[in-house]
Amino acid sequence: MLARLFARRYFFSPHSRSVVNLISGVSVAAVAMPVAAMIILLSVFNGFESLIRSMYSLFDADLTLTPRTGKTFEATSLDTAALRRIPGIAGLSYILEQSTLLEHGDRQATTTLRGVDEHYAALFPLDGAIVAGSGSVGAGDAGRLVMGQSMAWSLGIRSLADADVGLYAVRRGSFSTLLPMANYTRRTLPVGGIFSLDLESEQSSILAPLDAAQQLFNYPGRVSAALLRAEAGQDAARLRTAVAGVAGGAFDIRTRDELRASFYRIMTYEKWGIFLIALLVLVVASFSVVGALAMLIVEKHGEIATLRALGADTRLIRRIFRAEGLLICTAGALAGVVLGVGASLVQQHFGLIEIPAESFLTKSYPVEFRPADLAAVLAAFGAVALLLTGITVRGMIKRYD
Repeated sequence: MLARLFARRYFFSPHSRSVVNLISGVSVAAVAMPVAAMIILLSVFNGFESLIRSMYSLFDADLTLTPRTGKTFEATSLDTAALRRIPGIAGLSYILEQSTLLEHGDRQATTTLRGVDEHYAALFPLDGAIVAGSGSVGAGDAGRLVMGQSMAWSLGIRSLADADVGLYAVRRGSFSTLLPMANYTRRTLPVGGIFSLDLESEQSSILAPLDAAQQLFNYPGRVSAALLRAEAGQDAARLRTAVAGVAGGAFDIRTRDELRASFYRIMTYEKWGIFLIALLVLVVASFSVVGALAMLIVEKHGEIATLRALGADTRLIRRIFRAEGLLICTAGALAGVVLGVGASLVQQHFGLIEIPAESFLTKSYPVEFRPADLAAVLAAFGAVALLLTGITVRGMIKRYD
């Protein structure tokens, strides 16, 4: 209590207007800015991570069932009625995916064709991403393609009124060098809708009716995966056990994060790499506290001698100046938290700072504040403050022993 009392008087005394007090105020600001910057950086990174996850959620299911052997399986081999009865499962859809060649006029492009059934739209609503036409692929002779905006531009499609696209797939079974065109199956479908997402999704995925994909790839009655959507609030990883019990051992079951495990792992490494770099800046800024504390000890050498004459030991004196250093750090950290959290929440809810790019997926910088990041920043800064303050006080007080 006595040590904290002295520290507060040194920090808040209205009668003290020395250069040391000015340096202490500067130290508070020097600590506040990197703390705020760390919070804002992590929040911006969280915003971009959530944005990317939301984009991938339009193509990656909560749970994906694929055959352990081979590329396809009979659609009738899976008990879909039993899967739909599992508590927490909101929907199921079959897809058939394979690489294909697209042709429109004199332009060609390769991509992955995803044949989808009539339940696909309920699992992956594309309405919010559609910029032209409709997100429905139809069925049978009324089938249509839904492709990305970038792919449409690559094929030279400027209007849906004249957007018939030829689809080519390698014919399974035999390959003839004498009749090259006999090695491919071909089908023509009109483009019924164009979506706008990230460049990778626009180039790598195109939707078509499942029966059209089965005919093109010569896989009648077969599919490459079954996609399951979990109800809101349900943990897909927990549902996997129940799904595996119904599906049997012939299928691999993966969550959305497991489908892109390496990508999300890299994002995690990048986030904490940014955290460590920002922490290094914070450590450098914290040396201003070391300077302020050292100058304060030098200025108060007379009072240190008076305290010793009154019976104060070295331990008490160290506690006084250690408390002073921590008080400066605490004031800076609180100011940084208010600034960083406030700026993050304002951008998160109001989007004041916009991205200067018309083709980007969002108009303003995506920000998502997470309390766990705040706790990590404060814990890291607390450790730095304790270490630097302890070393400085121990080294300076030795001069007066």
